[in-house]
This record gives sequence, C-alpha cells and structure tokens, in this order.
Amino acid sequence: MTLKPFEDIVAEHGPTVLRVCRAVVGPVDAEDAWSETFIAAMRAYPELRPGSNVEAWLVTIAHRKALDHIRARDRRPVPTDELPEQTTDRGLPGGHDPELWNAVGALPMKQRAAVAYHYLAGLPYAEIAVILGNSPDASRRAAADGIAALRKTLSISVSGDIT
Repeated sequence: MTLKPFEDIVAEHGPTVLRVCRAVVGPVDAEDAWSETFIAAMRAYPELRPGSNVEAWLVTIAHRKALDHIRARDRRPVPTDELPEQTTDRGLPGGHDPELWNAVGALPMKQRAAVAYHYLAGLPYAEIAVILGNSPDASRRAAADGIAALRKTLSISVSGDIT
C-alpha cells in the first residue's frame, strides 16, 4: 500500500490543522504554526505507516508546534511604545466570530486543546488523550469544562461545532 501524495494530504487536512493552530495559538501565530506543522510532517511523511490516521498524526504535530509557539511567545519582549498590530480574520476558517475566538483563547491550555482537537479536528477522546498525555476521561472532562466555560462566558448554546 502506498501513501497519498503529500500535496493531497495538505489539501485535505490543511483547513483542519489551521483551525486547530488558530484555536491554540491565536490568529497571529496560527499560520506560522501551520507552516511548521506541514514542514515537519513532510519530513516525516515517508516513514508514516500505511493505514495511520493522518489527521490525528497532523493534529499531534500541530499541537507540538503550537506549544513551541506559545513558549517562544512567552519569551519575546513586549514593545510598549507602539500599539499592537490589528489582526484580520479574513480568509481564516472560523474567523467570523472574534468574541468566540477570544473566549477560546482565554481557556486554560488543556481545555483549549481538548475543545480544539475534539470540536474542530473531530478527534475522538482516546486520540486526544495520547496528544495531551492524559486519559480519555480527562480529555473528555477538559473538553466538557471548556465548552461549559464558553457557554458561561458567551451566554450562548455551543452545539458541538465551533467553526
């Protein structure tokens, strides 16, 4: 069994990976994390076992790259003499509701990741547990707590699709 061409993988899973990156690192660093995810994936792709869950594999890589971006962002100096640049969400998946994305960004890391991986990437809790290094029950709890926090913050009914 041969692997699909990598370009097909990018086309098929690119939007999901971008939504996950955007939810975890925010709109400013999302495209960088997305690019780094696919560069790393391209290098490792020839060694991927046929029959692997490519989407879960890419979300795992995106998770690690997103954590790298968060750590790097925390180490960067913050300019104080200038106003921060305004970001645009034009052309970004799920970019139509900045209030929702700000609320997602305010969640604790485990909740934000569990919500992103389950509701944006559609991964089952068992695969999320592997990515986050916890149990499926802990992943389910983190996602449920995240959705509850979003409902409370936004005073809306979140149905299972945040996009």
